Amino acid sequence: MFSGIVEAVGTVQAIETTSSGRRFWIQAPFIEELSLGASIAHNGACLSVIAIKHRFYCVEAVSETLSRTTLGSLDLQDPINLERSLPVTARIEGHIVQGHVDTTLTVLDMQPVGGESFYYTFELPPEWAPFVVEKGSIALDGVSLTVTQVALESFQVAVIPWTYQHTTFSRLKRGMRVNAEFDILAKYLWRWAQRYGFPSSGLPSQP
Repeated sequence: MFSGIVEAVGTVQAIETTSSGRRFWIQAPFIEELSLGASIAHNGACLSVIAIKHRFYCVEAVSETLSRTTLGSLDLQDPINLERSLPVTARIEGHIVQGHVDTTLTVLDMQPVGGESFYYTFELPPEWAPFVVEKGSIALDGVSLTVTQVALESFQVAVIPWTYQHTTFSRLKRGMRVNAEFDILAKYLWRWAQRYGFPSSGLPSQP
């Protein structure tokens, strides 16, 4: 499990194509603390460390992951948001993030607020709209963000200077796509409502 608080920005040092997907060799500042099997979120997608050599570690993404996320478009020297899995005793500074990317979303607009603060607007396809609410949480490229505004086909988040400076958000431009993971609590609630419905009393009906 993760919290959506990016720990470091790594860089892609090598890419290998395999029969089942791709392997990425990543440079990261915490390389000496890693062990085989460790879980790390890469732009929000959880991948396991399968090899460690010198200053780099290797993870493998299967075709399903490559097609559902932006990892398939990574190139050499590309920066990537990294977060190691949370220890049991850690504070959850962002929100509960699984590292299971739901879809990718397009950047529609970026509005400077002052300094290095921005409002970013993203598309909101109808099938994902039930999971986005004002003041709710969403993980974009692995970054835990608060939704500031929701429209019919888009939503907006605020990015503070620290986030802008210490994640890949400073490189985002209109038309680029990001990995999106919607709040797991919202997804469970929506599933419950679809399965059982909500009667006039406001309580879920019995199965």
